[in-house]
Amino acid sequence: MEVGKLTVTLRNTSGKGAATKLRQQGLVPGICYGASPDGRIEPLAISVNVKQLRAALDPVRKANTVLDLTIEGEGKTHRLHALVKDYQIDTIRRDITHVDLLAIDPNKEVDTEVPIEFTGKPAGAIDGGQIRIVLRKLEVRSKPNDIPTKLIVDVSPLEIGDVIHVSAIALPAGVVSITNRDLAVVTCAKPEEEVVETAATAEGAAAPGAAPAAGAAPAAGAAPAAGAKPDAKAAAPAAGAKPAAAAAPKKK
Repeated sequence: MEVGKLTVTLRNTSGKGAATKLRQQGLVPGICYGASPDGRIEPLAISVNVKQLRAALDPVRKANTVLDLTIEGEGKTHRLHALVKDYQIDTIRRDITHVDLLAIDPNKEVDTEVPIEFTGKPAGAIDGGQIRIVLRKLEVRSKPNDIPTKLIVDVSPLEIGDVIHVSAIALPAGVVSITNRDLAVVTCAKPEEEVVETAATAEGAAAPGAAPAAGAAPAAGAAPAAGAKPDAKAAAPAAGAKPAAAAAPKKK
């Protein structure tokens, strides 16, 4: 399979049952739409061999590979240029279940997403600063052959609190950003403070010298607080108990 070349087939079936039969043959349903030098391309239902699609993608450009697409079926052959616009993945098996191909005019600009690669160690790391990545892809507009494989952002100058915005990313000639220029891409954040809990500050532990909670009995042997009323229940003898004998007077 040659990189950049892919052949797909028109299909006239749809639905879950038809998709299952396609997958049994190593194919998945897909759709192709967009434009070509001859004009607009109405949506075409196609079947795609996923293994051949992966083999056709450039290992560096990946989904941004400009495909020389051949569509066969109904006794006709269509030749187009296309990009992989989108694909769906089964959440359990992780297999591709559907593919969207965007037909393009090689001479006109298209909108695509380009991955961002971060390099370097931030200057603020010396003081414990930590990198926080906000954006990992940038949406750009350019002609198909001008689509960059990736955009590199050097985080070395970042001190704690510094931010790199979209507007600071250097773009190749012929490429413009669609993503808002004022959005943050990456920042160097201050280290998170750790809270150490001790026995004295743990919930339910009383601080030294603190008054007992309302209604709590004083510790054994401790004098009652000034002005505190004696506990009537504690002063009265228990039911059925004999009062203590009075102390005998001392002999003179």
